[in-house]
Amino acid sequence: MTSRQNTQTMKPATAAKKLGVYLEATPPEFQEGVVSRSELNALQADPPEWLVELRRNGPHPRPVVAAKLGVSASGLARGGVTEPLTTEQIDALKQELPEWLQQERTTQAEVRKEAVRIKEKNRAKQQAERGEQAR
Repeated sequence: MTSRQNTQTMKPATAAKKLGVYLEATPPEFQEGVVSRSELNALQADPPEWLVELRRNGPHPRPVVAAKLGVSASGLARGGVTEPLTTEQIDALKQELPEWLQQERTTQAEVRKEAVRIKEKNRAKQQAERGEQAR
């Protein structure tokens, strides 16, 4: 008896998220079908021109926009950015550097700094506990 291997598939929205692209900007055949794990791997390894173009110029989904601007997704919302942006629009925001973007970048930097502090504190605590256990 041979074992059958089921092909793992995902919805187009999941595949678009994994590829870091805005689903509505993908070709209709991508939006309407299902994507297998092997197809996703092939798209990542050797992206077709439409995928290269989307990654380069957008429109980009919110997580990508947030990363490119150095803020959180919540920060985008607080700044009034609710729609996907193109690379050109992102670059224009970086040039303008509106007050909300400056504030959100500062907030994001503080959040990262605090996360590092907590991580170091927890690491020190674990090392201390290990030291007590070794006695």
